Amino acid sequence: MTVRVPAFPRGVATYYETSGHERVDIAPEVVQTVLALLGPPAAVPGPAAGGAPVVPSGPLPAVPRTWGWMLQLYGVRSAGSWGVGDFADLAAFTRWAASTGAGAILVNPLHAVAPVDPLPSSPYSPSSRRFVNPLYLRITDLPEYRSAAPDVRAAVDALRPAGPADELIDYDGVWRAKRAALALLCPAAEGAAPERPGRPERSELADFAVYCALVADHGPDWRTWPAELRQPGPAAYAVADPAAVAFHIWLQRRCAEQLAAANAAAAGMTVGIIHDLAVGIDPGGADAWTMQDVVAAGAKIGAPPDAFNQQGQDWGLATWSPDRLADTGYAAWRTLLRDIFRHAGGLRVDHVAGLWRLWWVPPGQTPAQGTYVYYDDEAMLGILVEEAKLAGAVVVGEDLGTVEEVVTTTLQDRNVLGSAVLWFTRDDDGRFLPPGDWPENALASVSTHDLPTAAGFLSGEHVLSRAEAGVLTRDVKLEWAAATADRTALLDLLDAEGLTGPDSTDEEIVLAMHQLLLRTPCRIVLASPYDVLGEVRQPNLPGTTTQYPNWRIPLPLPLEELTTDARMKQIADLFSGDISVARP
Repeated sequence: MTVRVPAFPRGVATYYETSGHERVDIAPEVVQTVLALLGPPAAVPGPAAGGAPVVPSGPLPAVPRTWGWMLQLYGVRSAGSWGVGDFADLAAFTRWAASTGAGAILVNPLHAVAPVDPLPSSPYSPSSRRFVNPLYLRITDLPEYRSAAPDVRAAVDALRPAGPADELIDYDGVWRAKRAALALLCPAAEGAAPERPGRPERSELADFAVYCALVADHGPDWRTWPAELRQPGPAAYAVADPAAVAFHIWLQRRCAEQLAAANAAAAGMTVGIIHDLAVGIDPGGADAWTMQDVVAAGAKIGAPPDAFNQQGQDWGLATWSPDRLADTGYAAWRTLLRDIFRHAGGLRVDHVAGLWRLWWVPPGQTPAQGTYVYYDDEAMLGILVEEAKLAGAVVVGEDLGTVEEVVTTTLQDRNVLGSAVLWFTRDDDGRFLPPGDWPENALASVSTHDLPTAAGFLSGEHVLSRAEAGVLTRDVKLEWAAATADRTALLDLLDAEGLTGPDSTDEEIVLAMHQLLLRTPCRIVLASPYDVLGEVRQPNLPGTTTQYPNWRIPLPLPLEELTTDARMKQIADLFSGDISVARP
């Protein structure tokens, strides 16, 4: 258990406690550097007129017990998609899941990335969290495609990438093909408009589109642009190609339409589609350019060293300045939430402890040479709960890893679901908890995108991949010993629950893991197709970049086979029983 520690003035921690109760002191020079990153304190504290006041509200309504799927959308490919899962695939999978009784679909972040080649692959390193990645557009569902002349449709069809389904996802090839197709179709969207549209009026969407247009000439990092373009405003609008700006505005409108169609496919589900909110943004990206008044310049966020990431993590992401965000009445935070809730039945907040504190890494330092910076959690969480209530949405907080006790207890008090993952749900001595001892107010799963898959855990693939990537800080023999002990401990729990026996196959053990989830009191129980289909590779290996194919591993089966696969049906049949009384 961790505790809230005393902090230096302005919320910069001088030490912290690990999950193993060890105190770690922060070097004074790190504290001073982070204080400098915060900048001078506001002259007049408190919210300014730009944002609505934070009004404390009661907890969210209790979440009905239900089940569903965790979906890495980019990996769900079909006969109609172009090598990357798209909004139509999301709608199709959602319709199938709903037909089997599922009540929730958790999807990876759909945030916009910089429109460059090579295209960034990580959904957790967005250029903008307010806008959507047009890579997920289904080209043939666009009204412009359907109304296009035969020769235009033929030209668009000819751009479709070809390749075997078992290759790693080629984001660059797909984006090049889709961008070319979208460029052919975009003029049809503005039938009576002039060939070169006029400059748009200033708006948040227009600012984003101007950023995207400027990227083509100046690159994706606005901090390297000519000085006169480093702020959104008249100079940037004057330079940006109006046709390119109109193109990116059109893309976002079509994304909103297809996302709304996917959301409509969830009608009648207990929760619906749960979107995922990345914890930060690309410091050179669109949000950092348009919101410089509330983004902390120079600071990057990450995590201190822990058992799974022994060198710590530098996520390379920018985040809010707590002072500036408060000074503007949290308007940017509130607007971000409203934009997402418009097309979501729920929201998973990645690293929800970031509403309380974030690990800041100063420029030029390693992740181990950072410190925690505290936020006004009452305001941050209060606005989240308030906006979720207005949208009638569920909120899930990813509260794994080293999390202060106040985070967990406050989430419980506000009916924000926590996260209960099989690999992490243990007692103080490291033993796996029996299902009856799992928390009720939580979303339960076998794993996450950052952890071993079920098959990977059983085979030790997570040890091999981390060793090959060079991210281990202790001898690989010790890692193998720990992995073997973990496997034995899990099998002991499954045996004690009567779910496995000495002759159980790995496939039977994976089924038993899901049966164990069903025996917990958790409000939402989710399965991942990666686990069910026996994929050994985890979607993302934290701490790596080029050493591992992060976010590029497709599901083993195309969507058409996925929804008819006996293993998927087995889990759906298992979970779709009366889950509310499935506990022992």
